[in-house]
Amino acid sequence: MALYELRTYTLYVGKMGEAVKLYQEFGFPALDKGGHAKNLVGYFQGDTGTINQIVHLWKFDDDAHRRSHWAAVFADPAFMDGFAVKFRPLVMSQEVKLLNAAPWGPHP
Repeated sequence: MALYELRTYTLYVGKMGEAVKLYQEFGFPALDKGGHAKNLVGYFQGDTGTINQIVHLWKFDDDAHRRSHWAAVFADPAFMDGFAVKFRPLVMSQEVKLLNAAPWGPHP
């Protein structure tokens, strides 16, 4: 059964524009070029409720697959040095949830 990971980054007020630019210019291109984007379901931005958040959803075969994915991402200098070191100062908090698909309905 697939395992989903929901990652939510809450940014400091006023930092969304800078964060979007970093993701567009460095973050996603590094993930894509490094072959790390294949498990990505999508990125999202909150528009109502809790705002100043970037949310992304990932799909993995199991926890071992998830752990090997993040180990590869964290070992990628293009992502870590080119993006993460610039993005981290914009983040107020990070939340990671692991989700199992319900046994009914559609799944991404």
